[in-house]
Amino acid sequence: MKFPLMRNNILREDLDAVIEHLKQDDPILTHGANVRAFEAEWSEWLGVKYSVFINSGASANLLTMAVLKLRHPDGGEVIVPPLTWISDVASVMQNGFKPVFADIDPQTLGMDPKQILAKITPKTRAVFLTHVQGFDGLTDELLEELKRRNIPLIEDVCESHGATHNGKRLGSLSWISNFSFYYAHHMSTIEGGMVCTNDPEVYQQVRMLRSHGMVRESNDPALRTEYQAANPELNPDFIFAYAAYNTRNTEIGGIMGRSQLKRLDQNVKRRTENLLRFLKQIDSGKYRTDFKLEGSSNYAFNLILKHPDDDLVQRLMKKMRDSGVEFRRGSAGGGNQIRQPYLKGIVPKDHHLEFPETEHVHFYGFYIGNFPDLKDHEIDELCAILNAV
Repeated sequence: MKFPLMRNNILREDLDAVIEHLKQDDPILTHGANVRAFEAEWSEWLGVKYSVFINSGASANLLTMAVLKLRHPDGGEVIVPPLTWISDVASVMQNGFKPVFADIDPQTLGMDPKQILAKITPKTRAVFLTHVQGFDGLTDELLEELKRRNIPLIEDVCESHGATHNGKRLGSLSWISNFSFYYAHHMSTIEGGMVCTNDPEVYQQVRMLRSHGMVRESNDPALRTEYQAANPELNPDFIFAYAAYNTRNTEIGGIMGRSQLKRLDQNVKRRTENLLRFLKQIDSGKYRTDFKLEGSSNYAFNLILKHPDDDLVQRLMKKMRDSGVEFRRGSAGGGNQIRQPYLKGIVPKDHHLEFPETEHVHFYGFYIGNFPDLKDHEIDELCAILNAV
């Protein structure tokens, strides 16, 4: 592909840091000091008290919903977007909650705050909001209303590292937030994710849930002592508080994360500059350009037809293929999740039709690669290709 979705997201300096570690006679490769250092450095960068490094963003979703389940073992409803990655919805279902969908705001591609508030019922246990592809999906009104109603906000920031709301980084404004460090994202640990919070109880629970539910994974001495006193017949090294998982990452992931974090802010700046150049040049008569840009940290170039046009969308895809432009139709997660087979029998038939904004993106929306070493002349050429359709 002449214009791939991602290029050079892992640099020589990242690999050299790993190699330097491997030169030791007996290097620690499993979870160790570099994982703990990465967690501390990430927390400081994000502006939260606690972070837990795990093996993927999907696992971050899973452990977050497991924490919610500890508080609501009888289940309930979680409000989720139809335009997101499957793991956001699947993790809700896997933990016994019912997903309730709210349509998106076309200017942010995140759930429309008015739709969210309209979907709240006495059964609502949390709002699980995805910040799609670098756009800020929050409003002050939404934050204030959720606080007033005592409904926890969970942020999925997997595609939006460094984006802000009122000057605060997304992921620092909620009860729990999730990040992904998959290859194509703003920074990469090959595979990896992070669960972030300011809640000390959540922090201890996630640490245990990450590693089989073992109490020894807690770094709170009082909590460990409490479990040991309640279970004197058990080996204190093998007390399992929860029927949990193994979602640990490795020292190699920690080393790469620490290396990449050093240039994350600069990469975010460059991606945003690329987006502004792209939006300034694409044909606003054909494509949407009125996105909410304040605080954005662009993940990819969003290319969404202004109006439904089946002929134009077919010609556009052919032009991109012929020109070596890699794209993803349907934008985040392949479009409207409600159309996917895993939800058949879970949501009513034809439920997807109740979400017109998501449906439009499903059929007439794409994303194209935007990465830090993309050159200005490449953006100009890309725009010329798209405008020629």
